[in-house]
Amino acid sequence: MIVDIGKKRRRKSCLIASKKKRRLLPYSPSEDPARRLEQMASLATALTATGAEFSNELTYIHGMAPRSANRPAFEKEGMQVLSREDTEALNLCKSMMRKGECPPLMVVFDPVEGFTVEADKCIKDWTIITEYVGDVDYLKSRENDDGDSIMTLISAAHPSKSLVICPDKRSNIARFINGINNHTIEGRRKQNLKCVRYDVDGEARVLLVANRDISKGERLYYDYNAYEHEYPTQHFV
Repeated sequence: MIVDIGKKRRRKSCLIASKKKRRLLPYSPSEDPARRLEQMASLATALTATGAEFSNELTYIHGMAPRSANRPAFEKEGMQVLSREDTEALNLCKSMMRKGECPPLMVVFDPVEGFTVEADKCIKDWTIITEYVGDVDYLKSRENDDGDSIMTLISAAHPSKSLVICPDKRSNIARFINGINNHTIEGRRKQNLKCVRYDVDGEARVLLVANRDISKGERLYYDYNAYEHEYPTQHFV
């Protein structure tokens, strides 16, 4: 992934999923335990290279935003509530991850794009790939942050209540999923994930979900500018 390192940009997640009537699917892990270990090892290598620890949850650190600040009601345009059935699918994904049954994904280093993520088996449309996680902080505290992986969690009507996810110290595989160049037709064709925010049991969460069937070996991409066009993607390959 090639980015403008001169200015920090936030990855904005879109608010509304386009396929509202469809239920989210939990991911299907690889059946071979040895292959799952290889998948997890590829993520561990990427995390070590970037100086981060593995986490699969949003984290609330002293001196940053408290958990009580994560209130979907602050979202200026409203936030869709995750249905009971879809919440069960998300919880199943979390449960599988805790047991070492990770998503069927491999982190691969590309000399041009940097760390990238590839599907290690076929993935069905509308499958939950992962949650975008990291430390939760106030946007106002990150205005001068030069990180290129900050994700909007809540875009509040009152800026002081806006929250972002910062995966620089704690993160999962979501951090390594790259964005499309949404200035070109070829770039837009590469998109196979959607980034959506949900109200899950009274807290805002960000999910990456397949928006079409994904073939084994296909790299994963989503649109960093699906909500607001603030990220400079014109230099992405």
